[in-house]
Amino acid sequence: MARSKTRDEILSVAARQFAAAGFKGTSLQTIADEVGCSKATVLYHFDSKDAILVALIAPAGQDLAALTARLSTLDADAARDAAIEGFAELVVRYRGEVALIFDQMLSIFDLPAFEPLWPDFETLHHAFAGWSSDPDELLLAEVMLAGISSVVLNHPDDELPTLRDAVARVARRALTSR
Repeated sequence: MARSKTRDEILSVAARQFAAAGFKGTSLQTIADEVGCSKATVLYHFDSKDAILVALIAPAGQDLAALTARLSTLDADAARDAAIEGFAELVVRYRGEVALIFDQMLSIFDLPAFEPLWPDFETLHHAFAGWSSDPDELLLAEVMLAGISSVVLNHPDDELPTLRDAVARVARRALTSR
């Protein structure tokens, strides 16, 4: 029980530290100091700072995988609509995790632990494009995915309850109005 509590506390502190100082700006020693344990204890629970990041993002990755599994059974219009709704929900629910991904955008997907997420991101991307292979549709889908993530990060917490529906509505209009 104590080990699980320490692990959870490490994750909680790491999430706060990563949000405040960025992933690169946070050391394992800083996390250990705030938890009140040694760096060795942190490394007992997580073999690296990357492993902490992976653990923090894992629940969002699992929900993304569940969303893309549903999308793969739908036709173009239904997939696009479900992708928009589902992604808007995920980004609002996992706002902190999205911020971590944005902070590490250039290097996070080079980590081997994130390789399994690539197929889910690709499925979501293609669903946003309505299963089209048209380069313009794919680019628009990519812009919308990045835009939704960015917008959610730039709005205050008190707007989150209505933001999900608003970004879904705007994305739907942008992706289907041609």
